Parts: sequence; C-alpha cells; structure tokens
Amino acid sequence: MAETSGFPLANLMLYAAIVVTPTALALGVLKIPALVRGLRRPAPSPEHPPIQELAADLRRVHRLLAQFSPGTPMARRVGTRQAYDALLADACDAVEIPHRLGEIPEGMDREIERLRVEESLRTAGLSIP
Repeated sequence: MAETSGFPLANLMLYAAIVVTPTALALGVLKIPALVRGLRRPAPSPEHPPIQELAADLRRVHRLLAQFSPGTPMARRVGTRQAYDALLADACDAVEIPHRLGEIPEGMDREIERLRVEESLRTAGLSIP
C-alpha cells in the first residue's frame, strides 16, 4: 500500500507540470519584448528643435515684425518681439553663441543686443534677415 500512495502524487505532479509548462512558456514569450524594451536605453532627445526649423521661424517672425502697420496694437507688437527674442535665444543656445537677451530690459540696449545676436547668427551660417 505504501507504494501506491506515492503513485497518485507523482501523477498529480506530472499533470501539473504538463498543464503549467505551456502556459508559463507562452507568458514568457509574450513578456520578452517588454523585457527587451526595458533593457534598452532610450534614445537621447535633442535639447533644441532642428536649426533649420529655428531659422525658418526666425525669418517668419522677423517678417511679421517688419509688416506691422501703424495701427497694430501694442500688445501684438510686444508679444511678437518677445517671441522673436525667444527664438533668437534658442538659436544662440543651439549653436553655442553667448547672448544676454534675457537679462537686458526692453529699450535701446536690448535692440543693440538683438542686432548683435542676429549678426552673430548670420556669421555662424544661419540664413536670417
């Protein structure tokens, strides 16, 4: 009798192995892509937009500034000029040109800095007006 009591246990273990193994293998196969994605390093994202995009945006906003008519609201003028300065600063950061556009208050000194930055960007090869 002692021999027969172990036999059903062995059968039960064999049955459990037969039932569980395909399920475990299928789960493992399904989880492999997620595991591989978790092991890969994410691609570095660029800090700045592409320089061609920055140059195109600078040209577009510069055209807007030049086309304002005398009746254009001051809020639109100031907002567009601030957008232009932000684009200039981004372009300077992208090509590693020092600038002080964020430090100088509006006025003649800021306009001079804006002109200096535009010329520096042209010298660096950007096609801006």
